[in-house]
Amino acid sequence: MKEIADIIKAYKKATAENKKTALATVVKLEGSSYRRPGARMLVTEDGLLTGAISGGCLEGDALRKARLAIVQQENKLITYDTTDEDDAKLGVQLGCNGIVHILFEPIDAADELNPIVLLNALASKREDVVLVTLFSLSGKTQPGTSMLHKSTNTLSKVHSALFSEVVEDAAEVYENKTSRFEIYTLEGQPIEAFLEFVRPPISLIIAGAGNDAQPLAEMAWLLGWEVIIADGRPAHATVERFPNAKTVLVVKPAQLLSQIDIDDQTAFVLMTHNYSYDMDLLNRLLLTKARYIGTLGPKKKLIRMLDELGINTAANESRVYGPIGLDIGAETAAEIAVSILAEVKSVFSGASACFLKDKKDAIHSYSVKEN
Repeated sequence: MKEIADIIKAYKKATAENKKTALATVVKLEGSSYRRPGARMLVTEDGLLTGAISGGCLEGDALRKARLAIVQQENKLITYDTTDEDDAKLGVQLGCNGIVHILFEPIDAADELNPIVLLNALASKREDVVLVTLFSLSGKTQPGTSMLHKSTNTLSKVHSALFSEVVEDAAEVYENKTSRFEIYTLEGQPIEAFLEFVRPPISLIIAGAGNDAQPLAEMAWLLGWEVIIADGRPAHATVERFPNAKTVLVVKPAQLLSQIDIDDQTAFVLMTHNYSYDMDLLNRLLLTKARYIGTLGPKKKLIRMLDELGINTAANESRVYGPIGLDIGAETAAEIAVSILAEVKSVFSGASACFLKDKKDAIHSYSVKEN
């Protein structure tokens, strides 16, 4: 989501400077690649890049293709075959052992549903959405980013002959919370669709505004997460100490939950170093649907809090991550922040947090399926 936010910001800046732009999107992947379908990059006519579609190996050639799309004002699909050991004929050194299909879309500011408009609608509210990108591997027709489906409404410029099929499939993707590919037929030609399920960014609420919370807040912001700081101490909970936090609250536990929204993309970290504050807040959080609750400190501290609250059940103990973080030998505040963020990310991604070298299958187990 941070990539999308950065692209929107870069587009607004480019528009203010009267620069033309194009959006490059990885729409399909066969084999291995650094980025997966849904990776995006904004290119300005003078060569500024925001976002990424590879580990850096494709960007140079992609810049040339994007400029061509801008000049011709036409969507273009470019295929990079990195399975060929003779990379030289592509003019780039790839080495990813995959086939990457990238769609280039010049942005027309006059188009009320251009890709940036749809991305902006996607990022405007914390809610699940489905973004549909249509393309053709065999023909010249490249519809591009064409639909944004939400629970309450659908923004679409999909051809009327395909609309009912696409919106029905988008609704299924929204319900199943899993991206997928579909193939349709338009005027006798196959049109593929990447129906991308997109979740809002993780909302990290850090209860505690001490010095050790600062690197955690800053690193979470760098990841594109929304950060909220809460503490009862006005001298600690300040915007000056947490400049990139979305919100800084000076509150007691009883007041906190009424001032924030909790959804299934919400994580709480309790690190006030105030036993009573943490225990009071923990008691309230266990009644919510917060997907992640972590407590700083030893396991015996968590057990003691649950015992004193009279709720030391196996379910509550297993739900709370305490001590918080992955075992990476962290000692400093910054190292502990890395440990915490890695654990939170693994929980929300459903990942094992194991060594990648020990994985027997691909690093990315694709949630997309092709029908």
